Amino acid sequence: MKNYIDLHMHSGYSDDGEYTAEELVIKCHQSGIRIMAITDHNTVSVIDEELALCREMGIIAIPGVEIDCTWKGIDLHVVGYGIDHHQRDFQKIEEDITAQEIINSRKRVWLTNQMGFQLSEQDMEESSLSDVWPGELFAEVLLGRPEYADHELLKPYRPGGSRSDNPLVNFYWDFYSQGKPCYTETRFPDLETVIDLVHAHGGVLVLAHPGVNLKEHFEKFDELAALGIDGVEAFSSYHDTVTCEYFYEKAKQYDLLVTCGSDYHGKTKPAISLGGSGCSVNQQQIEAQLRQYGLI
Repeated sequence: MKNYIDLHMHSGYSDDGEYTAEELVIKCHQSGIRIMAITDHNTVSVIDEELALCREMGIIAIPGVEIDCTWKGIDLHVVGYGIDHHQRDFQKIEEDITAQEIINSRKRVWLTNQMGFQLSEQDMEESSLSDVWPGELFAEVLLGRPEYADHELLKPYRPGGSRSDNPLVNFYWDFYSQGKPCYTETRFPDLETVIDLVHAHGGVLVLAHPGVNLKEHFEKFDELAALGIDGVEAFSSYHDTVTCEYFYEKAKQYDLLVTCGSDYHGKTKPAISLGGSGCSVNQQQIEAQLRQYGLI
């Protein structure tokens, strides 16, 4: 049965998203998605528009936001579902992180040039409508510059290269994520604070794509489960079959909500399609859990 639930996707309100809310809702309708959530990075700006559009299209929409946070020195992504998104606390998170990211974007220019490139802040300004320049944008700019057509560092991300399936986001993970050469630290709220915030505003908190953020330390999930998270995105485009099954079993062990999400962005991840979460269980089970948690 084709997956009809996708609870993780991004609109243009995310600095690495491509499509408007209307375009996403139409694409979901065309893809057979019946239950969806746009979960932009640290912003709830899309939600009112999303809810209205989904009502018109006959799609069930769950208000959601993906929030960056930290726990024991690890950068994590969590998603708050069913939140009262009009609360000022969510706007404060966006304002704080955006202010830091504007500064960090300029630092990324310098760090990128340390790898053998020559980019200016003007180059980045001309390539974006935003003052925030994520790693994916640096990849797009560099891959589009003719002078770097044969640059060794970029070859894995060009057609046929080992990282060419999703070249822009792969470049981000390889060079701009935590622990990589162009990483810039942003002071994110701690996980416990975000758990309390989401719960205080009527939401359910789910750990997103843990296979990416926990990397070789899956055993740490047992500690996370004890902190008060409500669910885990066991099925994600980032997870292979073994990883999906591992976190699905962990969710059952701790009686947690199981979610599935493609993490669809558009051009940033061209190999990812809506509904493409690798979900291997009957999605009616997930739908039943969503009802149990009062999300639909």
